[in-house]
Amino acid sequence: MRKLKISIYGMMLPVLLLVAVSSKAQRKFAALGPENPPRPVVIYVNPAQGLQFGAFYQGATGGSVIIYPNGSRSTTGTVIQTNQGVSFSPAIFEVDAEPGTLVTIVNGPDVTLNGSNGGTITLHIGSSDPASPFIATQTSPGRTQIRIGGTLTLTNPLANPPGNYSGTFSVTFIQP
Repeated sequence: MRKLKISIYGMMLPVLLLVAVSSKAQRKFAALGPENPPRPVVIYVNPAQGLQFGAFYQGATGGSVIIYPNGSRSTTGTVIQTNQGVSFSPAIFEVDAEPGTLVTIVNGPDVTLNGSNGGTITLHIGSSDPASPFIATQTSPGRTQIRIGGTLTLTNPLANPPGNYSGTFSVTFIQP
């Protein structure tokens, strides 16, 4: 009978050892607790440069002036481009966000610009470069540069007399 007792004891020891290891592993995992929630993603946008259309002449029937995100300019209708020392350029925004952050750009509504000699012109905010949505690529203090163009719509010289036109437009940068 003594052999039988040893055999039973021999079988019980590995089972007790397995239970002891198992409960130690459970305590270790319980000590870790639940995973921390992700940090909130914060983005900062600096409006580095305004949208500028430069100088142009308007013909009798109007047309449009288009600034593209790449910095080029074109006209339609009876609008004629001029180079009178007045620069044109897209709006430039600098986005500071963690690299890999997905950001979506939402353009605001069309805006009415007021002229220095009376009159108004309609501004439509155009596309961006890089296109929306984009992924932030620069590590802070570097910033991802976004260029946004726009279109001015001119109707006739009475409604849009020569002068300087100005106004404010809105662009929203969203991190979903």
